[in-house]
Order: sequence, then C-alpha cells, then structure tokens
Amino acid sequence: MYTRRIFPVRGVIRWTRRYIFLFLFLGLVPVVLFDVVGLKWLHVPWLPLGALATAVAFIVGFKNNASYDRLWEARKIWGGIVNASRSWTIMVKDFITNDHAKKIRTEVELQGIKRELVHRHVAWLTALRYQLRKDKPWEMHLKEKKSNKEFREAHYRVCEDELSIENEIKPYLPDEDYKAIFSKGNQASQILGIQSRRLKELMVDGLIEDFRHMEMANMLVEFYTLQGKSERIKNFPYPRQFATLNYLFVWIFIILLPFGIMEGFETIGDHILEDLASHESRTSFGHMVQEFIAKHFVWFSIPFSALISWVFHTMEAIGENTENPFEGGPNDVPITDMSRGIEIDIRQLIDDTDIPEPYVWKNDIVM
Repeated sequence: MYTRRIFPVRGVIRWTRRYIFLFLFLGLVPVVLFDVVGLKWLHVPWLPLGALATAVAFIVGFKNNASYDRLWEARKIWGGIVNASRSWTIMVKDFITNDHAKKIRTEVELQGIKRELVHRHVAWLTALRYQLRKDKPWEMHLKEKKSNKEFREAHYRVCEDELSIENEIKPYLPDEDYKAIFSKGNQASQILGIQSRRLKELMVDGLIEDFRHMEMANMLVEFYTLQGKSERIKNFPYPRQFATLNYLFVWIFIILLPFGIMEGFETIGDHILEDLASHESRTSFGHMVQEFIAKHFVWFSIPFSALISWVFHTMEAIGENTENPFEGGPNDVPITDMSRGIEIDIRQLIDDTDIPEPYVWKNDIVM
C-alpha cells in the first residue's frame, strides 16, 4: 500500500536534536564539577547504576513490545477491512439480479443500485478513518510536543486535519442519508445501519433472495466487528501507570548516568598516565599532549553518556509514539491511503466511473 514508509537516521536525529543537546549539557555539568571544581567525590558507583540500567532496559522493552502489538493488531484489523470490502463488493456485483424480482429492473437501474451500495461502503470507510483520527486526551501531549509538531509540518500531511468529513463524505451519499448520519453521534455505525435497511428493501423487492440477504447481512456484521476492534484500540490507551513510570525511570537513569561513568573514564586516564611515565621522551610535544589528554580524559564521558542517554530516551519515545496507531504519526497504520486503495479497487470491480487517483504524499510518507 505504500512506496516508502521509513524513519531515516537523519530524520531521527532531527526529531531528537533538542534532547541530544540536553544530554550533552547533562553530561557536561558533573564533569565540570568533578574535573574543574575538584569535587572528586561527586560520582555514583557503577554497580547500582548498572542494575538500574538493566531494570530500565526491561521496562522499555516491555513497553515497546506492547506498543508494537497494538500497532500490528491495528494493521491486521485494516487488512481484514481490505479483504471484507472486496468480498462485499463481489456480493453486491453478483447477488443483485432480476432472478426473483417482483419488478424487472434495467441493467442501468441494477448498476445504479450496485453503485449506491458500494459508494455507501466508501462513505463508511471515510467516516471510520475520520473517527479514528480524532484526537483523544492522551494523544494530545504527543501531537503538541514541539519536536513532533515540527516534524509533522516539515515532512508529511494528515488529510483528516486539512479536509472536513462533511465534504469528503458528501459525494458518496444521497442527501437523505447524509442528513441522517450527521444527526447522530457515530457516523460509521449509522452508515452500516442504513446499509442494512437498504438490503432489507432489496430483499422485499426480490432483487436478492433470503440466502443472499443473509450472506450480505453477515458481511455487515463483519464490518461492525472490525470497526469495534479499531475503536477498542483507539479508545483504550496504553495503561498510563506503565507509561508514566517508564518515562520517570528512564529520566532517573539519564540524570544519574554521567555521575556513574566519570570515574571509569578517570581510571582510564590514570592508566594512560602510568604508561606515559615509563617513556623516556617526557619533554616532547606529543608526550605533553598525551599527558594533558590523560589528565582530563574524564571529559570523554560527556559524548558517551549523551549517546547512551539518547539510545534509552529514543527507544522510550519510539514506544510512546507507537502506542496509538491511528493518531496520524509518520509510522502509524496508513488508514487514509488504505481507504483510497480500497475505494479504487472496489469501484473498479463494479466498472464504476470517475474513480479517484491514489493520494500523492509529501516526502513519500504515507498516511
């Protein structure tokens, strides 16, 4: 369904650049106090910090697994919608005939009925994706986060944020149906209800007989099931107690990390000084440079602590940005593109006209 849906390295660096500078600053402060001010006691033993790092790694891994499970389940649900939509269209195409009709319809009239049912299904897809794109309170802090907001504005677009559901859904419904669904709360459910009522009318007119009506009604039940599964993921967030504690533990580790690795780098510098002391050419320029570096080797802990902090924080952020697979992030399920793909597919199955083109996406990031 998409040509390129990646998160390149430079994109990750751009996305997290503010935190990179923060981690460098957090690594700099203790080193200045340790090496410049002379507070040599200012360090944390690595053993308890290593135990904390192990615990944080397990917690981050647990959250990322749970977030990925939510994303993968959402993708499977929409894969089911793709398959069920094709099955529904085949039934519409082949089941609606004059074989048992009380009043014989022309081919043009039959085609109009088929087109009506398929277009109403496209309206259901449109209503469902708009409902899934609506912002929930637990999603807003991610959308409004400055790094996420900047990345979205620079690299991709979300159609549901730019186009109204009323304008998008109007071409697929008669005026009566259009007014009826927007007078109720859940537009997608109302459309399926109208679809069910229309099937009953077709059965009464003899355009579909009982068995075929039952099969098509079962497909509507399947659509309700898939819609309910999507709404379950959308309306029930990743448990906040896990998310909040995970975030807190990661930051405790990030703050303590520079204090834990300074002593190790200081020890490496002392070993270098011991090796230099055994050399005879102690007055050479190269020797003096090496001696200066060895005496201040603790400063190398800054980039290393920033790198480790960046890895832990980025993994936590990836899990946080993956837990809501319908909110409109760059790596969410591309339900807008999938809906357009389904529309093109099923309208071609009934030889419909004026079929829309696939969406053209900004930077090939498919939504």
